Amino acid sequence: MSEIKTQVEKKLMLFSGRAYPELAKEVAANLDCALVPTAAYDFANGETFVRFLESVRGSDAFVIQSHTAPINQWIMEQLIMVDALKRASAARITVVAPFFGYARQDKKHRGREPISARLMADLFKTAGADRMITVDLHTSQIQGFFDGPVDHLFALELLAGHVAKTLDTSQVTVVAPDAGRVRVAERWTDRLGCPLAIIHKRRDPMVANEVKVFEVVGQVEGRTCVIVDDMIDTGGTIVKAAEALFEQGAARVVVTATHGVLSGPAVDRLKNSRISEVVLCNTLPIPPEKQFDKLTVLSIAPLLASAINEVFHGGSVTSLFDGEA
Repeated sequence: MSEIKTQVEKKLMLFSGRAYPELAKEVAANLDCALVPTAAYDFANGETFVRFLESVRGSDAFVIQSHTAPINQWIMEQLIMVDALKRASAARITVVAPFFGYARQDKKHRGREPISARLMADLFKTAGADRMITVDLHTSQIQGFFDGPVDHLFALELLAGHVAKTLDTSQVTVVAPDAGRVRVAERWTDRLGCPLAIIHKRRDPMVANEVKVFEVVGQVEGRTCVIVDDMIDTGGTIVKAAEALFEQGAARVVVTATHGVLSGPAVDRLKNSRISEVVLCNTLPIPPEKQFDKLTVLSIAPLLASAINEVFHGGSVTSLFDGEA
């Protein structure tokens, strides 16, 4: 009697938490697939419950959740979703976190401090995640915190493409808002063929460590300055950086960032500043009350969908970027 071999076809299944379902739906549309129906709710004491309404056995599961406010709730929900998938025999589980929470806590600045970004990676691995996809981590070395493959996506082409279409790049200077963003800013200059300027922040010795002096290194006079950063949180540093550029004779300042955290006074600061345009990606939800005339929001969904497609089919995520590793 001949041996009969059966092969189970690999199945892509896409799951969304409740933090930002709009982005997940957009990713699903780009992949031409449906989100898996999920029952999720909170008990009276705040505990989260999740149950998937379809079998996930043997699936290649992708769990999308952007870590927006209240950030701890949505991280916990994603962890619970990963645990549920693991216990339901999903073949592989990929955490898709367009904005990775706690990424700014990637090292100890002083004694007795946590390295919370490492803890985050450990939590997802312990929950059952096999792989992670994220966008523009605060520092690239966070990839090494997760014991498994990490697909670190870059929004540079999306943001720089917008700048190239809307501005005369011969008049543009790319600006790193601090020393930590110089490498990213250099990639921008390679993409746009523009000069680089750097804003150096230092303490004012005359004001007892309370005020930072912003010194501009590079040619900005009479030019359109494009500040490139990974995120805008309260907006204070970005607005001060823009003012420093204007003081050095910049004709115009445009701000680009991947993640629009936009906490507290950020919207008022940006809206009332001399910045001409603020360009963000939709890695985090930007509700109507945080939108303003100067704001442009670009969709990260096609990039996420392309990465998910490459991972599912065993392709190369690196191929999505020109010269990026």
